[in-house]
Amino acid sequence: MSPTLESLGIDRLSVAERIELAEAIFESVATEGADFALTAEQEQDLQRRVAAYEADPKAVSSWDDVKARLQAQS
Repeated sequence: MSPTLESLGIDRLSVAERIELAEAIFESVATEGADFALTAEQEQDLQRRVAAYEADPKAVSSWDDVKARLQAQS
């Protein structure tokens, strides 16, 4: 049986703590060099987002800004 948020106690963490945990998990996966292929839909979405950024680079938020806004909500 797979662990759940409740069985691991993750549901008791604040939003900011869960974001930090998600970042740590992502970084641990990324450092192992996992090779994930994008689906056609994901590739199209990525291309759309890049095009939107290139059309108006000032219309985006940095990760630090997004993270700060999320942490302020918790």
